[in-house]
Amino acid sequence: MKKTSSDRTPPRLKSKQYEKELRKLQARLCELQEWVKHKGLRAIIVFEGRDAAGKGGVIKALTERVSPRVFRLVALPAPSDRQKTQMYMQRYMQHFPAAGEVVIFDRSWYNRAGVEHVMGFCTRDQYQGFLEHCPQIEWYITSAGIHLIKIWLEVSDKEQKRRFEARIDDPLRQWKLSPMDLPSRSKWFEYSRARDAMLKATDTKHAPWHILHSDDKKRARLNAIMHILDAIPHKKAPREKVKLPKRSMKGAYDDQASLKGRKFVREAY
Repeated sequence: MKKTSSDRTPPRLKSKQYEKELRKLQARLCELQEWVKHKGLRAIIVFEGRDAAGKGGVIKALTERVSPRVFRLVALPAPSDRQKTQMYMQRYMQHFPAAGEVVIFDRSWYNRAGVEHVMGFCTRDQYQGFLEHCPQIEWYITSAGIHLIKIWLEVSDKEQKRRFEARIDDPLRQWKLSPMDLPSRSKWFEYSRARDAMLKATDTKHAPWHILHSDDKKRARLNAIMHILDAIPHKKAPREKVKLPKRSMKGAYDDQASLKGRKFVREAY
């Protein structure tokens, strides 16, 4: 497995430096977006990791300055009774990218190798079958010309504990506590063994895993974006010069006066 950051622990990134670097990287993401549209590229980005590893913050930093029509986020709920009878990959494949799209999976088919296996939501045969067949399916994905980027966010025991406690105490974060969070905390080593087995079975040359240390959320976000920019070769796409047209006065009228008597939002600020 390749790592996106070194084993040493650098000091936490200051907010001012983080914002400066993030803006630069987001500008490059906009360039990547134009290149993806220009060349009709297709890409899938898979984010996996323990609960409270920081996937949501990474995805927000990645997507907040680009078009949701190009960088499309997929965060599927638990499968319905009908979906449970389908081929396992079926509900994920319907969200795969068309030309000019980057699809981001916040959790993915790797649920089967993680939470479903650890919490007993799938059978042993289903779990073993997934580990065996997943590399073959991903070979078909990449051989079809789709860029497949898989990132595992690794959070330490101490930091996960701190983040869970913050969620419990802070009313602005309590919504982040899912029914699986507390059980996942008690099953730390079960999840560790599941992670190890998953990486061993599915870290392939055509679809490698990259490990991203995420105790420092700011560094993790920057490193994730940098990795994605490096993983999809791109250049500046040709673009026509934009000129703002003058406002036509044809049919001019007092359009603000026509709003009188309408209900407005109370301006409290």
